[in-house]
Amino acid sequence: MIYFFDGSKEAFLTAFLLAYRDKDALLTAGSHQLALGQKSIFVPADPEKARRCETRFTELDKTCMRDLSLLLRSGEEMRGQIAFRYFRLIAERQRAVRNELAEDAVTEASECIRRVTLEAHRLKGFVRFMECASGALYAPISPDNDVSDLLLPHFRGRLPHIPFVLHDVRRAKAAVWDGTHSFSAPLEKAEVILAADETAWQSLWRQYYASVNIPSRKRIRQMKGYMPVRYWKFMPENPAAAVENLPPQPASPSESKDAAPRPHGSFRSLPEPRRP
Repeated sequence: MIYFFDGSKEAFLTAFLLAYRDKDALLTAGSHQLALGQKSIFVPADPEKARRCETRFTELDKTCMRDLSLLLRSGEEMRGQIAFRYFRLIAERQRAVRNELAEDAVTEASECIRRVTLEAHRLKGFVRFMECASGALYAPISPDNDVSDLLLPHFRGRLPHIPFVLHDVRRAKAAVWDGTHSFSAPLEKAEVILAADETAWQSLWRQYYASVNIPSRKRIRQMKGYMPVRYWKFMPENPAAAVENLPPQPASPSESKDAAPRPHGSFRSLPEPRRP
């Protein structure tokens, strides 16, 4: 049986309760091709069942809900099944299992969590904000994993008095700090008006980047290791210009669904903060 859920923690825990005793269960938050004769069910979140399940898991492992949150943020297609196998092992052994790396379920989950946390760490250095006419900052990103709101505490601490938007263009969502509240919201397309001197600042940054570069000492493999190519398209310093086998300019919006939005308009599409 394939158990489809919407990707939320509550829906996963609800599906877990239904699938726990099914030896052939497969949990997925995405699409999955059914085999001939295979059955499927969509499991909506049941808040009460999810609460009871979370309480029991927390008794067995106090930090397992953090693991679940990171697993469900993964861009891995099989993240639902990876989380299911990991949490079923916790339920079977009635204890925390994260250190039992001889188990495939644990190593898969650990690697999945590592990739999510590593990308969140990397993006703290790779995010490039643009100043808007209003004084707010805007940064488009396109991470492999759903980490935009994990970045909020870092940039909120660095920029406590400046509103900013981290726009995950791949997932059409944004993590927002308005100077008082932080929240996540759907954002299909952002239209912004850049500050008058933003272009000059970007040009100055590119000049600095070019001045410290030593063309005769290229270390392309090392460069890609420290600064993965998939993050380059939103960097104004344009690292691709230093690499002969890559185009000097990022793809245009018509050529890439993850391309940065054009600087025009305003933040009209941003919704109000969600209050608890």
